[in-house]
Amino acid sequence: MNKDTIHKLIPFLLTVFVTAADQVVKTLIVKTIPLYGYGRDAIEVFGNDFLWIIHVRNKAIAFSIGHNLPEAVRPVLFIVLPIMVLGVLLWYYFKSQEFSPLQRWVVAGIIGGGMGNIIDRIFRPEGVVDFISVKFYGLFGFDRWPTFNIADASVVVCCIILLLSMFISPRIPKPEESL
Repeated sequence: MNKDTIHKLIPFLLTVFVTAADQVVKTLIVKTIPLYGYGRDAIEVFGNDFLWIIHVRNKAIAFSIGHNLPEAVRPVLFIVLPIMVLGVLLWYYFKSQEFSPLQRWVVAGIIGGGMGNIIDRIFRPEGVVDFISVKFYGLFGFDRWPTFNIADASVVVCCIILLLSMFISPRIPKPEESL
């Protein structure tokens, strides 16, 4: 294994960590918090109703998009398509020399989050376990932000960092471009 391959593999420690943390916490939530308990069974983390740990399920994707789709279509859109997207991302990750070290780590975080939710979609027929509920004070019409999990947070935060890094970091020209 060459040095370049090793440098590309090391960020996948984050993939493993995010996927494992997501699944361990989801297992604890399922075992300890009643489903759809909301206020009465929620664990209030900060005062003033700001952050709850609750137990809800989502058979769709972010913001429950696609919850009205026919049951036969969901596996294709919510399992097969995301696996294909992660496969293409992995392929590009290993083929490309354009990612900075930071970008490699955030791509690994995106893959870890994606894997965490795909595991739920395959092995939890009741839906993806979501458990973080944050008060949103009526912004955008939400009293509370849609409930999410560690995998969701990893994907969103890493996507934001990736996009910012693409706009802020200077692009390193390929050798053939500098001629």
